Amino acid sequence: MTAVIKTGGKQYSVNKDDIIIVEKLPDEKGNTITFNEVLMITEGDKTIIGTPLIENATVTAEVVEQDRAKKIIVFKKRRRQNSRRTIGHRQFQTKLKILDISATGKKKPEKVAAPKAEKVVKTEVKKEASKKTPAKKAAPKAAVAEKKAPAKKAPTKKATKKD
Repeated sequence: MTAVIKTGGKQYSVNKDDIIIVEKLPDEKGNTITFNEVLMITEGDKTIIGTPLIENATVTAEVVEQDRAKKIIVFKKRRRQNSRRTIGHRQFQTKLKILDISATGKKKPEKVAAPKAEKVVKTEVKKEASKKTPAKKAAPKAAVAEKKAPAKKAPTKKATKKD
């Protein structure tokens, strides 16, 4: 079964169990995504073409990885100006694995194992009343005597020479 879906402004032809790389989708690894914009479905020699979309048709995919594409080098040059500029850019992308293609939109019943009931045993632990010893107060610091500025010395007189 083949389908053509539309996502990120592009169209992708997908089969079940295909892995495709699309523009970044806001989902985390392991989440499932349902695409409702299905343009065409082919099953054997039977083809359904939408006008423009097929009603109730869905394609289910699982997010395999959130990644970034290879770096694209952007080089700008203005001739005869000695002006060049190089920039790199990496586009975000999402890798998807196609799980199911449905023309009617109904999901096939999946086998789900019943969750096992687990017994939770809670044990209560009594806390002993702990006596806190009061913290010792720090000894007060001795008062520091203020230092006085040194006394100014009287300027010395120069002896004058008499001839």
